Amino acid sequence: MKKLFLLVIFFGIVTSCEDVIDVELNDAPPRLVVEANLNVWEDGSNSAAVRLTTTAPFFDNDVPFVTDASITVTDENGIVYPFNYTQDGVYVSSIALQLNIEYKLTILYKEETYTATETLYTVSPLEFVEQRDDGGFTGEDIELKAFFTDPAGEQNFYFFEGLSERGDVLDVYKDEFFDGNTIFGYYLVEDLAPADEVQFNIYGVSEAYYNFMFILLQQTGGGGGPFETQPATVRGNIINETNPDNYPLGYFRVSEVSTLNYTVQ
Repeated sequence: MKKLFLLVIFFGIVTSCEDVIDVELNDAPPRLVVEANLNVWEDGSNSAAVRLTTTAPFFDNDVPFVTDASITVTDENGIVYPFNYTQDGVYVSSIALQLNIEYKLTILYKEETYTATETLYTVSPLEFVEQRDDGGFTGEDIELKAFFTDPAGEQNFYFFEGLSERGDVLDVYKDEFFDGNTIFGYYLVEDLAPADEVQFNIYGVSEAYYNFMFILLQQTGGGGGPFETQPATVRGNIINETNPDNYPLGYFRVSEVSTLNYTVQ
């Protein structure tokens, strides 16, 4: 009987902890979130896209897309490239990117002007992929390494992507300790299996973008997309010229991109 009595008391203690706790969070006015990327690929093709959203309360599941902004990019020669809205907050344009040319992004939204300036950064091409079947902490996972050679005597910064249906890996590198050497981007996700397709992308980026993404990926754990909700504000290179206190989140990047597709063996 004593054992039964103690068990009933213990069960009552455990169930009594299931109280609902209301968490009160501070509300803040929504800020503009900008993901602006101009890319030139190895075959000479270009892509130019700007995705606009706004911040939302923590527990909101819907992404608040911005559909009524006016966006242009102007190069240092005065050529203006307008962007057209497509869907899901994405605006696109066609821009013939050139080296050593400065590009200025201008966004007009809710009677405020947001701007950023960037130049095109080149990148070393991805060369080959190495596969190991005894990787990871368990020694049973497939791990991939996508190699490229860093130019000697230059200061370079890189943004790396490994993309597949199994999961995405994002990372940034600087050549402080591998200048002029062959280095790799590392890809390891759960359940990667033979016949899976993985796309590797490496972008040449500025030191400022490297620092921006380094902090952002530290906060997000390197997964789920760099523009998901972060625990602290990370400022990019975009400013609000009309109202500096209402600063946006995000970054305007202009990069050369190298891509390598790999089928897991």
